[in-house]
Amino acid sequence: MEKKLWFRAKTYGWGWTPSSWEGWLVIALYLFSVFIYARSTVDKALDGGGSGVPIYYHLLMAGATVLLIIVSYKKGEKPGWRWGKKEN
Repeated sequence: MEKKLWFRAKTYGWGWTPSSWEGWLVIALYLFSVFIYARSTVDKALDGGGSGVPIYYHLLMAGATVLLIIVSYKKGEKPGWRWGKKEN
């Protein structure tokens, strides 16, 4: 049985693009987390959060990005450099 791919390899360049509703959901959750992290960081900065705010934001964003890459790697095609359509 062939596994359902959430992400397919990009046609140009290196990386993935969502190819199913699950892939789009993962991307939506990632973007939502970016918005929430940015908003909480701005709120802390406006409240006088101090110098730890940028480090807090960068650590959360790095974690979310690593998680996105892991999910893309596990649920997508093998990544690689491509320039155009695959040859048969």
